[in-house]
Amino acid sequence: MLSVILDYFENISDEDNKLPVLVVCPSSLSLNWLEESKKFTPTLKSVVISGDQESRNAMINNINDYNLVITSYDLLKRDLDLYKEKNYLFRYIIADEAQYIKNNLTKNAKAIKEIRAVSRFALTGTPIENNLMEFWGLMKLLNPQIIGSYKSIFKNVNNQIDKMRVITSPFLLRRMKNDVLKDLPKKQEQVLFVKMDPEQQTLYNNILKSIKHELERKSNRFEIKSNSIMLNGLLYLQEICCHPALLEQFEQTKGISSAKMELLFEVIEPLYEAGHKIVIFSRFTKMLKLIEKRLLREHKNTFYLDGQTKNRMNIIDEFEQNKIGIFLISLKAGGTGINLTSADIGIIYDPWWNPAIEKQAEDRLYRIGQKNSVIIYRLITEGTIEEKVQELKEKKMDITMQLLEGHEVPTSITKEMIEKLLFD
Repeated sequence: MLSVILDYFENISDEDNKLPVLVVCPSSLSLNWLEESKKFTPTLKSVVISGDQESRNAMINNINDYNLVITSYDLLKRDLDLYKEKNYLFRYIIADEAQYIKNNLTKNAKAIKEIRAVSRFALTGTPIENNLMEFWGLMKLLNPQIIGSYKSIFKNVNNQIDKMRVITSPFLLRRMKNDVLKDLPKKQEQVLFVKMDPEQQTLYNNILKSIKHELERKSNRFEIKSNSIMLNGLLYLQEICCHPALLEQFEQTKGISSAKMELLFEVIEPLYEAGHKIVIFSRFTKMLKLIEKRLLREHKNTFYLDGQTKNRMNIIDEFEQNKIGIFLISLKAGGTGINLTSADIGIIYDPWWNPAIEKQAEDRLYRIGQKNSVIIYRLITEGTIEEKVQELKEKKMDITMQLLEGHEVPTSITKEMIEKLLFD
């Protein structure tokens, strides 16, 4: 994308009519864009809109002094009135990690619509996270005059996928992993199964039994959604698979060990001693904290990042510069804006519902710049909800690949879905 921006500024003949380019991204990626611009397009005058309101107002008032203007979705929403007052016109608006604006009704999406631009780009590795309407929403945001409403076009259409592909394909550019494999070393993937210890299994079975009891009392999805006991139970099952200590609110979990955590350390010990750099992903920050505590106790070079981390770029740079280390990253925080090509071992500690987010996380290692062969391990607790989640992910990935050819993923949880997930 920086090449496109640079090409515009280097080839426009009329200096007076040069328009700035606006990049809107998650706040955690603003500095990434600035650093990448300094590295690959140093001739551009770049600025990150940040700071208090007074500082941001001063920057926005002088936007035409810059080539590349970078702001976050949240700040664009807050500063929208000033942008509109100034009536700025941008050459490009680039929405990075555009899944943040997949819902056209959100304030973030509405703010993007309000900004004037000659052309618009949406960059995302996850154009479909839950259903096809999200993808449609992004395409309509880019081309509101061309793309009609989803309901009006697909109301009486049997094969929605084929029609959607015909309408949107002229505006879609995909870089497939297969296109760049010749530039990448080999990648291996391995699923490691582990059985729970008796105490852990008993705890799991008791929670499962209580969910089944609640399920038998409910008749439809509305009752299910209003029943926090049962929905929390689904989360408890996943936490038990990771480590019973995550359920610290329950007295009976104290002192019960985690078979999966023991497997994790069996895997990483010889790899670390052999000099491999390792990245461990989990969606539970409490789990990452437990792992971090043990790693520090064993005097291993440890790095940590989740959604609350403030100085993420400093931590990432430090890890990249060290010869050895173990990086603990929350799955969602690690899915965007991070290059960890110095690492060659990735471990997905717990499977997540969304295959695209998980894939993005592991691609932090396996991307252009990686010189070493990469191994991705997935740790699955045998005979549990984790195996079912793995099956669900494979189905969702099939749907994404078909359109990006099939049926929509259901977005409303039903009694039948829970029964299939837990008891089939």
